[in-house]
Amino acid sequence: MCVEGLEDAGRLDFGDQNIDKHADFAMERVCENTVSVDFKQNFVPIIRSGEWSDIGGRDYMEDAHVCISDLAKKFGYEAVDDEVISFYGVFDGHGGKDAAHYVRDNLPRVIVEDADFPLELEKVVKRSFVQTDSKFAETFSHQKGLSSGTTALTAMIFGRSLLVANAGDCRAVLSRRGTAIEMSKDHRPCCINERKRVESLGGYVDDGYLNGQLAVTRALGDWHLDGMKEMGEPGGPLSAEPELKMITLTKDDEFLIICSDGIWDFFSNQNAVDFARRRLQDHNDLRLCCREIVDEAIRRGASDNLTAVMVSFHQEAPPQTRVNRTGRVARSISAEGLHSLRVLLEGQ
Repeated sequence: MCVEGLEDAGRLDFGDQNIDKHADFAMERVCENTVSVDFKQNFVPIIRSGEWSDIGGRDYMEDAHVCISDLAKKFGYEAVDDEVISFYGVFDGHGGKDAAHYVRDNLPRVIVEDADFPLELEKVVKRSFVQTDSKFAETFSHQKGLSSGTTALTAMIFGRSLLVANAGDCRAVLSRRGTAIEMSKDHRPCCINERKRVESLGGYVDDGYLNGQLAVTRALGDWHLDGMKEMGEPGGPLSAEPELKMITLTKDDEFLIICSDGIWDFFSNQNAVDFARRRLQDHNDLRLCCREIVDEAIRRGASDNLTAVMVSFHQEAPPQTRVNRTGRVARSISAEGLHSLRVLLEGQ
């Protein structure tokens, strides 16, 4: 298409999760649930997260994801000015799981170890995507894993800022008082801007596929495909450089949904927000909500690997609100009309 339960607010103690920055860091799946930071501002986000994934109808699980409540602390660094940066990512692999697992395990470290982290975060994130892609090519140069690739979408929260970086067709959608706000654009060959970029770098679109081979125009990995990638600038038609979107969170911003494309094939942005709000109003459990999103996608016919990550900016569940829908007219009855109706009904 182009176009874990509630925790107390505050920073959790993860004990042995404090890892020396020189130690090997391998994670099959990392999900740290809660962090809250006291910023002396009008709105103080209270960050909670949840996640769920399912193999779906596939023979192999190629999705990967990560949730890190304190990015610097995770890798043994001190936060600058005591500002905690939370990191969340979904990686949708293809051609095997190697690329998705490599990016999940290494991209967060590459970001933290950049000399400009965290002062120039946008520049750091863009550079880190490309550097991680190049390091993957070097690491798997003589291994089967080189033939795999992955899309990548990350979200970082620091203070009241939300930075989303996307390369591929995972998607992030923000709920703002129940209205869906798209935080990323799908990188598909059918998108006009992506097609122009691809063609300017010697690539082409054939039957909806990049160079007749891939359904996405941005991804990490896939170094085995001829004519797709080149080291250095500007690179080949298949780009690992993400597009970024940054916003300042307000009290109206409720939660962020990050999912692999298998979810978005069966949910529109607004449908996902509506579904998640109703579930959170029932139980306010982010991990359970993610599971319900995945289960609902399967019920609707999804057969792909499925991954959902949610990040909430409040401790409370979303409030009951009336969301304006284009083309819908609110219906009401006057006091006089209500009285007339009551008289009529009582007379029957």
